[in-house]
Amino acid sequence: MAELSDDEMIRYSRHLVMPEIGPPGQQKLKAARVLIVGAGGLGSALGLYLAAAGVGVIGLVDDDAVEASNLQRQVIHSSSSLGRLKTSSARERIQGINPWARVPEFSVRLSRANVLEIFRDFDIIADASDNFATRYLINDACVLLGKPEVYGAVLRFEGQTGVFDAGRGSCLRCLYPEPPEAGEIPSGGEAGVLAVLPGIVGCIQANETIKLILGSGRALIDRLLGFDAWAMRFHEFRLRKDPGCPLCGEHPRIREV
Repeated sequence: MAELSDDEMIRYSRHLVMPEIGPPGQQKLKAARVLIVGAGGLGSALGLYLAAAGVGVIGLVDDDAVEASNLQRQVIHSSSSLGRLKTSSARERIQGINPWARVPEFSVRLSRANVLEIFRDFDIIADASDNFATRYLINDACVLLGKPEVYGAVLRFEGQTGVFDAGRGSCLRCLYPEPPEAGEIPSGGEAGVLAVLPGIVGCIQANETIKLILGSGRALIDRLLGFDAWAMRFHEFRLRKDPGCPLCGEHPRIREV
């Protein structure tokens, strides 16, 4: 288990006094390896708070550069980051918060060719992506590798969060066996996203990630948490593992990403 330095003992003192975390839990956080797919709105809150909580390795996957239109909601970046790779900009902020954190950068587009290799060395995968193709790619790779996925999505005023872990419950394909047709659901660029919404949903994802690392608390397994920022209302959908799921069911048909 990763030992804590004197400086870390001071920094994480608010965790160390909590019986649910304490020194053993903080050591688990330091030893954890979390990969965030997407260094945008959701990834901003995820990266900042996982760093603040003391997660030791925070990997970042994103092939985009910072644009002016990102700054309305992607608070891990700043005006001085314009034109920089998002992974580089985010790494700088994460290490500014937590100098002990290692931040591997994968400045590539996630694909069938690289997803298994990139995911293999991480304990938990956090989906902070913004398109259905990537979400299904993440889900399929996590099931095939036996890794938990902390899912998040936002559009306009509404967001969703959940934990997909086929070893203990359902996966994304249990809920939606196939992705929607192209153009069926508008993108954030087309329909808009309330500035604060990715921060709220991303913080919930960070909370779920921390609980998975600690192995305590009630995780959002088989539960999809919806949030309506305009009505200020949370609602929960109960999920169930589908025995006929083409990916994680009793007779899976999908055996590769």
